[in-house]
Amino acid sequence: MEIAVAIFEQVTALDAVGPYEVLQRLPGAQVRFVGHRKGEVRTDNGFLGLMVDCTFGEVTAPDIVLIPGGIGTRALVHDGVILDWIRRAHETSRFTTSVCTGSLLLAAAGLLKGQKATTHFSARPMLLKYGAVPTEERIVQEGKIITAAGVSSGIDMALHLAEQLTDVTTAQALQLMIEYDPQPPHDAGALHKVDASVLLRVQELARDKS
Repeated sequence: MEIAVAIFEQVTALDAVGPYEVLQRLPGAQVRFVGHRKGEVRTDNGFLGLMVDCTFGEVTAPDIVLIPGGIGTRALVHDGVILDWIRRAHETSRFTTSVCTGSLLLAAAGLLKGQKATTHFSARPMLLKYGAVPTEERIVQEGKIITAAGVSSGIDMALHLAEQLTDVTTAQALQLMIEYDPQPPHDAGALHKVDASVLLRVQELARDKS
């Protein structure tokens, strides 16, 4: 089972690596990190490098397509190379998935017209531009397309996908293998759970990184 994870300049690391930690443990899984050209790409803050092992032209019909997000997606919604690859790969994939703003690329490729989809809360309005129907749900499945909300939701999405590819027991085993048992110190992981002061601090932190 070939799993293609697209990576690019200014990708958010956990969007790709979180699902990878789940999916690479599936029986028979072979994960390919694909991109425009082989070599290193830097993540959204520039601190971490990830390696593209195969070009888009070398992985044309993966079983699973995974498009992570990150600030780099803002330019890629106009990039014909990755959008054409998404369209072609989707034609034969078993599942086409995204994490965070990766759904903007699925939408820009024309895959989400009239369909419910999710993304990071800050980017939901952008889905409307491409005819998608944005939702606050953490995981959304429409046929063989699965979109996940912001960053950490990619792990949930991967476990959801793993169950469909195998069975409940295997998905639970994968969850135990990575000891995924979230117990955050604050219940602040969704927009509707915080007050205005927290959202303001998010905006300040985002500006500091830009």
